[in-house]
Amino acid sequence: KLNIGVDTVQHGVEGLTYLLTESSKLMISEIDFQDSIHVLGFSDELNKLLLQLYLDNRKEIRSVLGELAPKLPSYHSLEWRLDVQLASRSLRQQIKPAVTIKLHLNQNEDQTAQVLQTDPSTLLHLIQQLEQALGEMKTNHCRRIVRNMK
Repeated sequence: KLNIGVDTVQHGVEGLTYLLTESSKLMISEIDFQDSIHVLGFSDELNKLLLQLYLDNRKEIRSVLGELAPKLPSYHSLEWRLDVQLASRSLRQQIKPAVTIKLHLNQNEDQTAQVLQTDPSTLLHLIQQLEQALGEMKTNHCRRIVRNMK
């Protein structure tokens, strides 16, 4: 009906979907949205129609995006215990430490527990890796990425 190729229509719909979802995700203001679509070179009438479409549907788009977001488990509490085996029948003098961790998680109002066991050196290595990851999150590059993900 439009005398346009299928690929052109598909790319147009994908572009419009991307524009509306990203704008709704960032909850940009009316002026910011107008500035964003002004760069695209559309006519003033089409810009007004896109703005109205955005304003009418941004709350609904945000609610749909919220429903599509994965429901990840969240931290509830943590129990830990340090066990040390000092001797056995075959070895009278041995030291074998183990750290047992019980991690309680909430997911969709259901509580689950994960039991993990490791030796202290592996636990220290894990702590160092997590601290390094937290340090990297403070860099400007990571902050920009996180800001754009929201």
